[in-house]
Parts: sequence; C-alpha cells; structure tokens
Amino acid sequence: MTDELKLKVSLLPDCPGVYRYLNKDGVIIYVGKAKNLKRRVSSYFNREHTVYRTSVLVKHIHDLQYTVVNTEEEALDLENSLIKEFQPHYNVLLKDDKSYPWICVTKELYPRIFITRDKVKRGVKLYGPYPRAEVAHALIETLRKIYPLRTCSHTVSRETIDASKHQLCLQYHIKRCEGCCKGLVTPEQYGTYIDAARQILNGDVKQVSDYLMQRMTELAAQLKFEEANELKRKYLLMENYRARSVVVSPTIHNVDVFALLRDENTAFVNYMHVRNGAVVQSLTLEYRLQREDLDTDDESLMSKAVSEIRSQFAETYARDRVREVLVNVAPDVEFAGIEFVVPQKGDKRQLLAISLKNAQQSRDDKLKMMEKLNPEQRAMRTLTTMQRDLHLPALPHHIECFDNSNIMGTAAVASCVVFRDAKPSRTDYRHFNIKTVEGPDDFASMREVLTRRYTRLRDEDKPLPQLVVLDGGKGQLSAAVEALEALGLRGTISVIGIAKRLDEIYFPGDSVPLYINKNSETIKVVQRLRDEAHRFAITFHRKQRSKSQLHSELDEIKGIGPKTKQLLIKHFKSLKRIKEASLEQLTEVVGPSKAKAVYKVYRL
Repeated sequence: MTDELKLKVSLLPDCPGVYRYLNKDGVIIYVGKAKNLKRRVSSYFNREHTVYRTSVLVKHIHDLQYTVVNTEEEALDLENSLIKEFQPHYNVLLKDDKSYPWICVTKELYPRIFITRDKVKRGVKLYGPYPRAEVAHALIETLRKIYPLRTCSHTVSRETIDASKHQLCLQYHIKRCEGCCKGLVTPEQYGTYIDAARQILNGDVKQVSDYLMQRMTELAAQLKFEEANELKRKYLLMENYRARSVVVSPTIHNVDVFALLRDENTAFVNYMHVRNGAVVQSLTLEYRLQREDLDTDDESLMSKAVSEIRSQFAETYARDRVREVLVNVAPDVEFAGIEFVVPQKGDKRQLLAISLKNAQQSRDDKLKMMEKLNPEQRAMRTLTTMQRDLHLPALPHHIECFDNSNIMGTAAVASCVVFRDAKPSRTDYRHFNIKTVEGPDDFASMREVLTRRYTRLRDEDKPLPQLVVLDGGKGQLSAAVEALEALGLRGTISVIGIAKRLDEIYFPGDSVPLYINKNSETIKVVQRLRDEAHRFAITFHRKQRSKSQLHSELDEIKGIGPKTKQLLIKHFKSLKRIKEASLEQLTEVVGPSKAKAVYKVYRL
C-alpha cells in the first residue's frame, strides 16, 4: 500500500457511496458499495483476508476513486450500473444482464400495476429501480390495499366487456376490485386510483397521507377504531416510504452533468455521465486559479471544463450522442449540438445536487490532505477567517473565554479557558472563587474576574490574549469593557460576547448583534470556547458547593479532622448515608471514639 493510497483512505468520508479500485495501469478492477465509505474501504487494508480472491485483489490495488451518494439504496443502484459498464475483473456478481425490479403501470382502459425486470417493455410507464425486490413487492401490496386495483392479467377492453368474456373473481367478492372486467366501475373512476398510485410511485405521498389522516380522524370521531387503526397503518407506511432513487431514474437518458464549486483560489468541477438512466462515469476536475485568473467568471470556468471533458471522452460522446448537459452554471461558449440546462426541480435537479455534493467532497478531501501534510495550515485558515468575520486588528492566536456559575449567589465561581491557535490549551485553564460580590450579580462578578486575571498577567509581564470571549450578551460585555478600560487594556485586547439563545455575537458599543453562518469555522470555534468555559465553570461550581455542604456538617463535629472526614466520605459516598449509618458501621470505618462523636450528632 503506497503512502499516497494510505493518505486517500484516511481521508475518506463517513457516508454512503461507491468505491472503485484501479490497478497500476489505471484499469478499474473492482467496484463496491458502502454504507460508510471510510470504514468499508479501510477494512481491505487493516486485516488479513482468508478469502484468496480478496487477498489477491488487495495486492493489485494501486489507486482509489469514489462517488458519494445520499443513501445505501442509491449506492446499490450506482454499483450495479458501474459493474455492468466496466466489467471489473474481481467482481463476481452483477456482471450479467439481470437488473433490479421495476414497477410497471400499463396503458390500458383499466391499467394494471405489477413488477417486472424487463426494462424495455413497450407502452408502459416504469418506476424504480428498487435495490431489493421485497421493497417493490411491499409497495405493490400497499397500493392494492389502499386502492381497488385489479390484479388479473386479462386484456380488458370495451369489446371484452360487451361480450362478457371474463367472469368476476375472488378479488371482487372480497372488495379488493370493483369489477373492471365487467365494467362495474367506470374508467374515469378507476383512473383516479391509478393517478393516486402514480403519485405515490413518483415519491409525492403528501396528498395521499393528508387524505389518510383526514379519513382516519373522521373514523375515530365516529368511534370506528378498527377502521381508523387500519388507516393509521397505511398512513405510517406512506410516511416512511421513499419511492425512488436519486442516482438512477428511468426518465433520464444519455445526459451529462457538470457541477461547479469555487472558492478563493480553487475551482472544482464534477462530471457525471448518465446512460440509459444509470450513472456510468464520474470524476472531478480541479483548477488552481493563479493571480491573473482570479477575475475569471464561473461561466468561463464551466466552458473550460466542458471542453476538457469532451476532449477526454470523445468516444463516449460519439457513441452515446449526448445532446443535453445539466449544469449549475451555464457556460459562456456554445457547443455544437449540445443544449445546456439548469434544472430547477425533479429528477434532474436531484441528479445535479448529487454532482455538486461530489464536487464539495473533492474540495473537502483536498483541504484535509493539505492539512495532514501541513498541520499548521488549517489553524492559520481558521484564524484568518475569525479575524475577517469578527473584524479583529490581529490574528487571534491567543483567545480566552470566561463564564460565571452560582446558585442564587452561593458558591459563586468563574472559569477562564484558553485556546491557542484555535485549539484548547488546558494547562492554561484557570478557576476563580468570586470574593468581592454579594448575591447573584453576574456583571459585577465578570468585572472582578477580568480585573484579577489581567492585572496578574500585566504585573507578571505575561502575554495578553488578542481576543476575549464572554458567555453572555450586552450586560456581560459592558462589564468586561469597564474592567479592561480601568486597566488601560481596552485598545490592546478585543472583546466580544456570545448570547446563548441564537448564538448572536455582540460587539462593544453596538446594540445590533452579528449573526454568523452556522457552518462557519468562526462560530464553531466561538461555540466551542463558550461550551468549554461553561463546562469548566459548572464542574468547579459543583465541587465547591459539595465542599461547602460537607464542611458545614462534618467539620463542625469535635474530634473529626480532614483525614477522618475523607475516610467517611470515601466509604459512605454521601453525607446522607453517613447520617443514616449505625454505630457499628461507623466504628468499622473510623474507630469507636470518633464513631460515637458522629453518631451522637446525627442519631441521638
């Protein structure tokens, strides 16, 4: 296993997808699907394999490619199409022409709905495919229970009805069919059942679910609980059902998908080729933008990517005659015979979303790889982002966060946690017992703690932080500013407050808070600082409160010193159990004389 391959495996995401192993000649030798890409691929390299074929496969793996999807079912579909396309040497299954089951709706006077594996049936509408046959069978059964759909294979027409060619079957007598073969239900009424079934097969179950919920409520109000419970079961089936795969759709034929994602210095373009409703090719191009390229617009970058892919896969274009290309940014150059479409909804929009997701994953992998090779790079990027978002005069290499903790002013404490280069520096954490404040006054407590902390740092000539974060809003922030101004440090240290409710950021002298994107590295670091300060303060507060409670009881007993108290607490675990202990139990722990002293206070 090469170092480059080892690094690729370590950076794989923990999400569903399909992986492809390549040999030294760049030929795909194995395609597999995974619920968790990182865990599955790692298993090939971190253990010895008892199956000879697998051990030989591992020896020939030279490179790795992968495509991320949303669900394991989508990974099954993509794996199936890629194996049939590339016929990898080490794949035993799925190389034949067998396919997953589809649900078929015929175009007849009284349409039928059934399962088929023949994808090229004429005159029908196909839905699927379904990765597991039992899923398709369960859906068909559910549809037939909700709607009276005919299950027979008879050809029913107006001629056969007039000639009474068919007889009513058992399904009619048990009220699961309304007698299509005899014309006892009009084609228009039966068509409403088929339309509703099509709606479910398309994945739009809201209207059906709303109807079931309304009918269930009506039956419950009429005290018809058995019928209502049956409708509830159907309602839950509809809510939990997801009818189709995003990656493979029978409505999409021979199209290309391009998704462009751009940051400050790099652009990533993911390319996917769909043939006969299946993804058969996927890769991501990376463009590093030089200084002179930074003004290049997205449309020009997309044109460059399309041109490069068309040149690289000229044979594919000639064979499949690609005429439609799905993009999130339309190129600024026209290509002969190709129509560029920016889909807004439906299967094509979802397919474009999958392509964009793979572009994002490639960008994330690139960043992770750079961070592994240069660990300081991520810290610098985070600090630069924080400086920009929080309008700081300098990079916040040294950040301190404060939080108070008390119960109605008792056992009042505060904490100070320290982050260096956006990471916790636990040896620098500090606790404070509030000394000058009476009662529950968070603002005065904050002034005291900051005054004590930075008076000491200043007097000992130790480095001051570039940023101070307070767990609180405008009140705590004003108290901190007062303390720093009194020390003459207001211009040296930047200070912000983070409110608990919506994580809004407050700046001194500004009554309007700043809302930062929840996915921003800045807010994540600030939230982690706040949470760490809160945890540290609460832990110290509980410790001090416990000491205070024990002190008020045991330390007042004559003859009971610290060692004896420690023995009692260690053995009985709590003050309540010490009070309830018998004289004999106390004697076993601390001896007869001290046991009598404790027993006398609590039991006599």
